[in-house]
Order: sequence, then structure tokens, then C-alpha cells
Amino acid sequence: MQSYQAWCHGNITRSKTEDLLSKAARDGSFLIRDSESITGAFALCVLFQNQVYTYRILSNEDKKLSVQASEGVPIRFFSMLPELVEAYHNPNMGLVTHLQYAVQREEEVEEEQDSNNPPPQLPPRNYTANDLKDGDVKSCEQSSKSLSDTFLMRLQHMDMSTIPEEQHALILDYFRTSICLDAEQVQNGNPSLPGLKKLTVAICKNLNSEIYRILPALEVCQRALDQQLSPGVGQLPKQIPADPGQSVPLRLEQLIKLLHSIEDKAINAVFNSVGYEGRHRKSLIPPVIFEVKQESRGIPTKMFMKVDVEGGKLHIKKAKDGPDDKYFVHNKIRQLVKSLKMHAKLVIVVETEKEKILRKEFVFDNTKKREGFCQLLQQMKNKHSEKPEPDMITVFVGTWNMGNAGPPHNVNSWFQCKGQGKTQDDTADHIPHDIYVIGTQEDPLGEREWADTVKGVLRDITNISFKQVAIQTLWNIRIMVLAKPEHENRISHVFSDSVKTGIANTLGNKGAVGVSFMFNGTSFGFVNSHLTSGSEKKLRRNQNYLNILRFLNLGDKKLNPFDITHQFTHLFWLGDLNYRVDFPNTEADYVVSKIKQQQYQELLCRDQLNMEINEDKVFLHFAEEEITFAPTYRFERYTRDKYAYTKAKTTGTKYNLPSWCDRVLRKSYPLVHVVCQAYGCTNDIVTSDHSPVFASFEVGVASQFVSKRDPNSPPQGGIQIMNCKATLLTKSKTKFFIEYHSSCLEKTVRTCEGENMEHLDGSIKVWFGNQVKLTPIISDAEYLLDQHILICVKSTDSDESYGEGCVALRAAQFCYTEFQVALTHNSEKSGVLTGGIQLPTSEGKPTEKLYDFVKVERDDSKGKSGDRTPASQSAHDISNPSYMEVSHKSGNVIDKGWSYSMPPRSLPIGGLAGIDSKKSPTGKPLKPVGVEASEMFDNPLYGSLRTSQCQSKDHDTMQKNQLMQPDPILGPKTPDGDPERPPVPTPRNRSFTCSESKPPLPAAVAQHKKPVFLSRSQGCVVNSRPPVPTKAPKPSDYRENSELPIKHRPPTRAGQMLLQKDPHPNVPKVGHSVN
Repeated sequence: MQSYQAWCHGNITRSKTEDLLSKAARDGSFLIRDSESITGAFALCVLFQNQVYTYRILSNEDKKLSVQASEGVPIRFFSMLPELVEAYHNPNMGLVTHLQYAVQREEEVEEEQDSNNPPPQLPPRNYTANDLKDGDVKSCEQSSKSLSDTFLMRLQHMDMSTIPEEQHALILDYFRTSICLDAEQVQNGNPSLPGLKKLTVAICKNLNSEIYRILPALEVCQRALDQQLSPGVGQLPKQIPADPGQSVPLRLEQLIKLLHSIEDKAINAVFNSVGYEGRHRKSLIPPVIFEVKQESRGIPTKMFMKVDVEGGKLHIKKAKDGPDDKYFVHNKIRQLVKSLKMHAKLVIVVETEKEKILRKEFVFDNTKKREGFCQLLQQMKNKHSEKPEPDMITVFVGTWNMGNAGPPHNVNSWFQCKGQGKTQDDTADHIPHDIYVIGTQEDPLGEREWADTVKGVLRDITNISFKQVAIQTLWNIRIMVLAKPEHENRISHVFSDSVKTGIANTLGNKGAVGVSFMFNGTSFGFVNSHLTSGSEKKLRRNQNYLNILRFLNLGDKKLNPFDITHQFTHLFWLGDLNYRVDFPNTEADYVVSKIKQQQYQELLCRDQLNMEINEDKVFLHFAEEEITFAPTYRFERYTRDKYAYTKAKTTGTKYNLPSWCDRVLRKSYPLVHVVCQAYGCTNDIVTSDHSPVFASFEVGVASQFVSKRDPNSPPQGGIQIMNCKATLLTKSKTKFFIEYHSSCLEKTVRTCEGENMEHLDGSIKVWFGNQVKLTPIISDAEYLLDQHILICVKSTDSDESYGEGCVALRAAQFCYTEFQVALTHNSEKSGVLTGGIQLPTSEGKPTEKLYDFVKVERDDSKGKSGDRTPASQSAHDISNPSYMEVSHKSGNVIDKGWSYSMPPRSLPIGGLAGIDSKKSPTGKPLKPVGVEASEMFDNPLYGSLRTSQCQSKDHDTMQKNQLMQPDPILGPKTPDGDPERPPVPTPRNRSFTCSESKPPLPAAVAQHKKPVFLSRSQGCVVNSRPPVPTKAPKPSDYRENSELPIKHRPPTRAGQMLLQKDPHPNVPKVGHSVN
């Protein structure tokens, strides 16, 4: 009832409220919006002295409204909002100032109806006979006559020779006369269509008797297949007689359900009888042979490697058809190291019978072959792993606008990631993904029909019957999630929802559907959206995205302060986003010519989505793999050789320039493992004017952790967070506190009220100086390293969020670590939070992760293939760029919204050996905050690193805008030694071999060889073994001892640095490989 009032702004955001009041620029300006913290409540926002004051309006049990104003002021109750606003125009009502000037609502431009996707036709209005005038009656008669003529004309073009004459006559009679009577019945308020019912009953006369006859036989089959019955025991229940009063559709539905039930029970019974596990057929990956080259005395020799995934063996032989007598078993293959310099080169680190490490170097025909080999080796390691739970899975994400046409018979290429762009090698065809997420738009099929189609395709490709996790449909927008049957018990907390963004946000022809679930200890979210079409409607698409972000209800309900971009470890956003290439229509031929030449860079620079992301308007902190495929819209149907970019309309020619409308983006928590293995589109699926888009991801997951500690042992301590300071971009006059949320915590923790230190124009600094101790449900350090803490800065007056962020506990694996996290709210930057974090002391060896099996070597090693080296020399300067959150999309490091001061991994936990460092409040070594970006390097998994020619923001600008420098007065102090040391986001279980200096060698070694010191400005590679630490105080801790037995040696880590005072503090610090 309040919606027509000028001051009532509905569900606008808090930041938008502040903008509107700032533009009003008069004390006493006010508006009322919906509360973001309490459903059904309101927020009264008042401007006074260029600051915004917010008061909550709550309703009691009697639905009376009251304002939470200053203490000591009597509470008054009102029946309606206008009455409340009128009363608070008077002074001394408990507000900072009385209400004077109502801020008007901004008029929204209504979206025009998309001619390509008209909404369903609405039924005719119901009128009584008295309401119809003579002209209306004539109009209805003409409409009915026209309807009859239309259907009779259609019947003339149909072959009805196979239909019996009796039924032929019934059909003609209905469309000639009865359909007009049905139309009259509908207009008179009777929508039952009696004429159609009479027709179907007559046609199905024999079907009724057949249903009565066959239903009892089918029920007998169903009961016989029922697994709950013991053979030969008990009596079968009596058959339920058919109800002759049931309609034909109900009987058919009963028949269909019965047939499906019989089919499912028979499949289960047959599969179980022949020994198939998990009620599905096992996936059998055939052996694959790779032709490679191996250098022997400087001469390349042709070799063949046969990967037997099922047998768990890697055969290396000189002839393709040679004997398989020389092989390495899966548990003897220690690591795969990809060369960064030669994209087709791979080093295989194996363990020999004498517990020696052997490095074998091979060169494949191309990078794609090498990636296929690595995927097969990973599959083999995973298949024969002794771990009860996986720590890495693969996820297929596909999106396709089907154009209201059914799929072709063969859509295998979509699910096998075949076509244009970054595609998978043929050798990976039979490797199934663990999870398939399929999003469709303009999908004409029913849910069951589409699910059966996709399951059938996957069964043909992988030989596995996949389990349906969830399916959600909004009109013709659909998302479906399938998983391997073996993961059925690992998936829980499944939620699905939809949001309409069509005309006035009430029609579902545009909108989004979403699904979320937990995979053991890792949360996943998937959103499939179809946004507003039209090249000129970019702003409307942006608003569609924001509405979906705010109103899509997925995930843990305890995380209500956070939108879906913060609620999940991994969030994937797919769909027909409809962003276009922003060229004038007159340059259509130029765009097509660039596509034919495969020169996409200039077009991608004018891609609306890329431009909006670069300006932080949508998809803040999302990542997208580099696009190396042609635009997926708008093709002529049944061909992929021609773009149909013009359409004749009554208003003139409409242009739809070829564009990348169909996209897959992702956003993950900091310091998690995620690698995009494929991103492209198909070439051979041509039934729609869109091409299907596929993406494949390798994702690290956390298992359900079981503590190995004695339950009676004392706790190891909690998570300590301290020295927090927030810089908030707001004009609100209020106090703030912090809430800490995480599934690893016993409960949500709320800090004391912070101290507002300084007001600047449009921002405020808040100091939360007290140390906060968070109590985890499991205090084992290995468990905590896979966890994240969600942070929400809230106001004390309205309990609304002013910024959310995420901190990875992995960053504090070794000692006290400082963090800097960008705060966002409703996909807008709202500030930055800095602080420090300390974990309980880690003891014991962490479990090896499958995703650490494949790594990247920064520079080529000087060692020759086949050189036998001691165990301690197996460490090379290797890393996983994606795990370190270094993007390969462009020549710049993409702003991720977080930064950590990462300590060197070779140092003991207790302190920093060799330097005089300051102490944290907990007595642990204090490392400086760094906001400088990590080194950018290429990853051969992605092919060549392209240089962006059109980045709208350079790296320095992005870092400055997103990660603001800590305040020199309020921020944590840094050591005197190296205040500008950049953060090094470091993955688990990798050793660091590049350093600023090296520790002194043991006396026995120093007599024969001088230590080598590398300058950061040099690009040399030193062919020498890494120095051995002087002494290991506690051999039981693997991080303090580099001389370990081969079976207990941790894998290597990339980029680790030993400390020395940097003689060139202004030179970018880039590590170099040491062999």
C-alpha cells in the first residue's frame, strides 16, 4: 500500500540510498527502503550534515509500526507508513533531525518485450453474457470462425491416411464446429473444454479397455521385481481395481509411472546380479599409447608410453608394438613436472627399486597431447589411491541456448569438450567428469525428457549411469546437475531456486535458476541465467545480474548476510548472458571478416561483458578463461559457416552482430585449487542459432575430516585474529562490529563495537583493536588449512552489512600472517579490511593432495634425462599457478580482492632463523603486509600467454583501486628489514628453492664449495643442488628437515624464499630456478 509514495523506494541497496541522499544535499532529506537484515522491516534513512543516519522500522505482533530511535524517547506506534512519516515531520521525535524533504524514486525504463521469446498466451478474460455487447458478440464469433479455419487448413497439409475413418471424422467434426463451442464456453467462464474431452474419450475408447487389461499384468511384474519381497515368502497384495471414473490422462500417467518403475527395478536387479557396483556399469578407460621423444646423448629418440589406467601401470618402450615388460606402477610415479619454457615437454619423476629418484624427460607432439597424458596419469593415481575420499574432482559446465528446437541425435562433442577454443585431446575422451552441470535456455523439452537424453549421452560416452542431483526450471531456463553414483553419499545440502527478471521482474522468459550443494567439506554453487537481449540494453543486463545476486536463495541459511558470491567455495555462473560486441551496425561485415581470420582480440576488446567487468560494474572478482573460439551467436540454423546478423522487422532491419553471448565464469575462495582444462564451443551442433559452450575444471575438495588426535588430549588452541582495521566507503553515521562465520567454527563470533578513527569524504576508518579468538570444532592444523573465515562488517544501528570478505586459513600455515581483504556488498566495492591471523602450531605431516601430483617448472633443468639423483635433489622450482590464484586471462594479474604476507616455507615454525624480526601480539614472528602482485608467469596448460592490447585498467591501477594501502598510523607495523616485500600466495606441499640468500652451508660442505648467492636481477640458472640446512632441531617435523627417507619426503614447493636484506628494495622481486 506504501509503494505509490514518493519516499518509498522498495528494495534499493544501501549504497544506492546514500547516493540518492547525497545528491539531495539538504539536511532533513529522507527516504524509506526495505531492510537488508530483517525480512518485512523497513529502514528510515535521513541526511544530516552530509552523513546518512539509518533507523529501523519494525512491526509488532499487532502489525503496528515503530521506529527504533534514540533512547529515552517514548515509542510511538502507527498503523501505516504514511502516518509514521507524517508524525516524524515534527521535531524532537528522537531522530537526528526531523523529516523535511522526501527523496523521489528514480524512474525505471521498462524493458520492451523480446520478439524472439514471447511469453505464453494468456487465456481469454471471463465475461458473462450480459457483459457482452453486440459488437463483442460478433467479434467473438469472428474469432471462433478464424480459429476453426486455421486448424482446418493445418489438417489439409497433414497425412491422415493411416487414421481410421471413424476417428478421421471425429477430428474434422471437432475442428469444424466443436472447437468454436469450446471457445464460447471459455469466454463464458467454463475452461473445461467439453468438446475436446468428448473427442479424446471417443478416440481412446479402445485404449481404455487396453489399460484395464494390461495394468494388472504390469502390477504383477512390479511386485515381482520389488526388492523388499523375500523369495517364496508371504502373499502378494491384492491388485487395486481400476477406477472407471478416472480420466484418460490420469490412467496414462499411472501407466507411464508403472512402466518407469518396472524399468528402474529391472535395471537394478540385473546390474546387481552380474556384479556391477553402485548399481551402474563401471567406467573402463582403454589403454592409450603416446608417441614421444627422449634425448639420449643429445640425440632425440622416438619412444612410446602406454598408459594403462585400469591396470595402474605406465609402460615405456621403444616400439609401439613392443613388449610391456618395462613399466612403472602407479605408486612409484612420484610427480609430473611440466616445463614452462617448452610447452610440450614433461618430466616424469619416478622412484626406483633402490629408493632413488629418476627424472625422465619427454617431449610430446604438442601441448594438448601432454595435457591428455597428465589427465590420464591423474585418473590412474586417483583410481588406485588408498584414500577413502577424493581431494580433487573434475567438473563439466555447459551452457546452450537451444533456440526452442530439440537437440540433434548426436551431442557427444559438447560433453567431450570438442570443437573450437581450448579443447581436450582425443586421449581424454573416455575420462568421465565427476560432476556434470548443464544449463539450457529456450529449452523446449520437459524435465524428464531432457534428463533422460543427457543421461543417455553420458552413458554412451563414459559407460556410467549418472545420478541426478538436482534439476530446476524457470519457464524455458533450466539447470541440471548429474554426478557419478559413487559420489551420491558425498553430496548433501542440495538447494535450488529461481529468480525472474523479465518485464517488471514478473515474467520468467528472462531470469536465472540455481543449484547448490556440499561435496564432503566443499560447497558448490551453480547459476544459469538468461539475461535481457539486445545490444543497446547493457545496463538492463547489469541490473538483471544484480537482482539475481540479491534474490537467488541458495546455500546455508546461516550465511544470510552474504550474497551468493561469498557463500560457496566455488561459484560457477553460466548461461546466455547476452552481452554483445559493441560495434556500429555499419561495421558488421568488418566483424565477420575478423572472425573468419580468427582475429578475436580486437572484438574481445569491445565485448560488453569484458568492458563492464573491467569497470567493476558486474561479476566483481570473477574469472573467465581466455576466449579462443569464435562468437557463439547468431548463426544461421543448420550451419556454422554463416552468421545471420540481420533480421527484417516491420520497424526496419534489426542487427544482431556476432557476439560471445554464452559464457562460463567462476569465483572461488582464496588459495584453493582450481584449474580450467577446457573452454570452447562445438562446431557440429547446429539446430539452434547459438553454439553450445563447454568448460572443464579441475577442483580441489576438502574431505570429511576425522581427527587423529587423542580426544582426551588438551586442545591445541584457537584461531586468533587481531589488529583488524576497516576502511569503509560509506557516508553513514553509525558504529560497526565484525561477525566471523565459518563451517569450521562452533558458532558465529561477534566482536565488540569498533572505534571510528577518522572521517574522510565518503569513507570512514574503524579500528577493531581487540584480539579475537575463534574456537574451531576440530583444532587439527591439517583440517584448518582447508578452511576459510567469512568476515562481515555490520552496523550497530540497523544490523546491516557494510562489507563482506573471506580469509584463507592456509595463509597462516607456518606463522602469524597479515592479510588484506577487499570488502564488497551487493557486488560493489565497499572498502578494505586488514589484520593478522595466527593458527595453532602444526605438528606432523599433512596428507599429500592429488592436485600436487602435476606441477609446473619455471625454468628448464640442466640435468639430463635419466640422471640418478639423491632423494633430497628431487625438489625443483615448481608450482601450480592456478592454485596460487595467478590468472592467465591477460597480460596483467587480475584483481582477486585479497593479499597475504606469506612467510618462507623453509623456516622453522617457531621463528625466523637468521633475522631479528618483530613479534606479533602472540609472540610469533611478524611478517610485513604486501600488496604488490605476485609474479605473472605462463602456464602451459593454457597454451601461450597472450598479451592484452586493450586492458582498460593496467595492473597498478587495479591494485590501487581494489587493495588500498594500509594506513601507516593505524595499520600493523612492518619489520625494518624489508617493508616492501610482496606477498607470495603459496600452495601447500611445495618447497621453495629460489631465494634472496642462502643459509650458511655445513662446515663439511663449505670446505669444498662456496655457497652461491643469486641476485634477483639476474636470469641465470645455477646447476647445483640446493643447500642443506645446518641442523634439524626436531627430526619428527618434516618442515625442519630436508634429509628425509624417500617415503616420507614432502613434495616440492614453488617460489620459496630464504630471507636476506634486499639491496634493491625497489626492484621487483622475481625468483629464479635453482636445479
